[in-house]
Amino acid sequence: MIAHLLCYNILMAITEMFFWWYSRGWRIFITKAHAFLSSVTDFFSMDSLIRTLFKPYRQISAASASSTASLDIKFHMFIDRLVSRFIGFISRLVLLLAGTFIIIIGSVFSLIFIILWPLIPLLPIVGIILSTTGLTI
Repeated sequence: MIAHLLCYNILMAITEMFFWWYSRGWRIFITKAHAFLSSVTDFFSMDSLIRTLFKPYRQISAASASSTASLDIKFHMFIDRLVSRFIGFISRLVLLLAGTFIIIIGSVFSLIFIILWPLIPLLPIVGIILSTTGLTI
């Protein structure tokens, strides 16, 4: 009687594990993968970087010259603003590329894991079959 009850409980635990794995567990992993990709986008502020791509670095810009300023001063201020915008563009572009790279790598690994998720519980069975037949990988 005790052995029968023990076998029943083990069978129920295995059944519950498979039910969780192929339904709720899979959804939880997909939700966490989506949350990771969203947090990377938020961390790098991708939308803000795109919006401000050509803005001056750290919003620094030379004051505009008065209409009576000499051509030399106006040209100097123009170059200051141009250099500041170039530095801002390069720094934001590097951050955009880094964020995009992390999102792509995260997406690829998440997709691979989502595809392999249903096969993971079968790996012990495959291992037993390989070890009994003497095959090695």
